[in-house]
Amino acid sequence: MRVAVTIPYFDFFPELKAELARRYPGAKFRTDRHRLSEDQFIEFAHGHDAAVIGIENFSDRVFSALPELKTLSLCSAGVDHIDPTLLNKHGIRMWWAAGINKTSVAELTVCLMILGLRRVHEFSSMLHRGEWKGPIGFGGDLRGRTVGIHGLGHIGKEVAKLLQPFGVKLIACDRVDISDFCRQYNIESVSADELWARSDVLTIHLPKNSTTIGMYTPEVLAKLKPGMMLVNCARGMIVDETALAAELQSGRIAAACFDVFAIEPANNNPLLKLPNLFASPHIGATTLESWAAMLRSGMDGVEKPWEPQVGVYPFD
Repeated sequence: MRVAVTIPYFDFFPELKAELARRYPGAKFRTDRHRLSEDQFIEFAHGHDAAVIGIENFSDRVFSALPELKTLSLCSAGVDHIDPTLLNKHGIRMWWAAGINKTSVAELTVCLMILGLRRVHEFSSMLHRGEWKGPIGFGGDLRGRTVGIHGLGHIGKEVAKLLQPFGVKLIACDRVDISDFCRQYNIESVSADELWARSDVLTIHLPKNSTTIGMYTPEVLAKLKPGMMLVNCARGMIVDETALAAELQSGRIAAACFDVFAIEPANNNPLLKLPNLFASPHIGATTLESWAAMLRSGMDGVEKPWEPQVGVYPFD
């Protein structure tokens, strides 16, 4: 098996890199960390049977230029950058493990809830500007609030588990039957409209696909409970950012905590200028533990790929 490793992060985990090299003699590793263009990917992966990848995007011309390539093993948390139709056309199988980074993303989610409610980012910025000269206002407690979870998959479930000691009322919405999990963790299963109307804190844990892109329209954002806080550690493009900015500026949505954005890097995003937005640069999975797990999954997945099916999870 000739393996091309296009994801560059194995350098941070030399033991994993050495293990992969022993398992697949002659494995080819990248030495830089810029995102590969299609031509660069073609050149790098030429002559290889399998590629261990991150979030590269592929067009038909890439696979047409790499007839030997028959396996893609993903180290990524999601698959929204993969087109199963193209893989099937070229006879390419894939590996991907769902929920591989669920602990790290769930911990960040709960962290953002508390930071946002306590307005830590606002008060910290005030301190750095030398404006701590008297009463600085109030934050709020998480305890006693109604927390809504939109999407009770791997990460959403982990968030629910982490919130058990906080004394919150948990409600959740998902398109599949979540009744067993809800009974186990004292969660009320509700409709989307009820989730939007009742949540003091609403956290989004939906995949990015044709059914969720643009889901949080201006009309949906107008349905959210006045004074609530919105958290998104899932994917960009699920929430209409222009409409969110208007809601934050008016104060109808009191605060938002976002780790993901429609366009990344989000350095020039107007949302970042709003004092009631707490933002982080897509760091949900950037822990040593998560990356070690994702890289190992990608390494192991070379030997156990499966055939993707359009309309079947995770491409439903």
